[in-house]
Amino acid sequence: MGIGALGDLGSLLGGLGGLRTGSGKTVQARQGYRTDVQIVDGDAAFDTAAEVFALIGAVGTYWRVWEMTIPAQQFVHWGYGSPATPMNQGYMFFYAASAAAFDVGVVRLLQENARRTRTVPVAELADVGLHGLVAAIADPSLINKNDMVALPEKVEYPLVGEDSRIAIDYRPDVLVVETQAAFKIPITVYQ
Repeated sequence: MGIGALGDLGSLLGGLGGLRTGSGKTVQARQGYRTDVQIVDGDAAFDTAAEVFALIGAVGTYWRVWEMTIPAQQFVHWGYGSPATPMNQGYMFFYAASAAAFDVGVVRLLQENARRTRTVPVAELADVGLHGLVAAIADPSLINKNDMVALPEKVEYPLVGEDSRIAIDYRPDVLVVETQAAFKIPITVYQ
């Protein structure tokens, strides 16, 4: 390792919390904040539970049940936190149910460009692990992290930018006559 490499390492370490440019000025690293998206955060055609479960169609086919357009000057990743710190990463729940039983299917988290010419699946999860066991209770969502599915920040995918979308497709394998639906899925927002 040459002296130049050590100097570069010193520059990087000296600029912790930011990036040091060639001129020696520190540029603040982008910091995201953690939040969750729910049905009400969706675009106009996807922002009520009735709209979400009305969009679920025939068994065996993926149906777009929710999407959110990213606002101006924001970028988003699905999930938050890191698997290295399990209690600080995002956890999710999702369900569509009748008064007595759950739909059974697969939830697909997507990101999509503004022109809808490129859709990237980010995660696919069986929904049986994303909700409680009894649909008849008032709120079958999970609240214990030990029972929930973790969704750390999906940094391996590009940030979703302004006017692009994050979306949820759902493929039912067993359908019920839905009367309720809900989800809470973590995201990281950069601005």
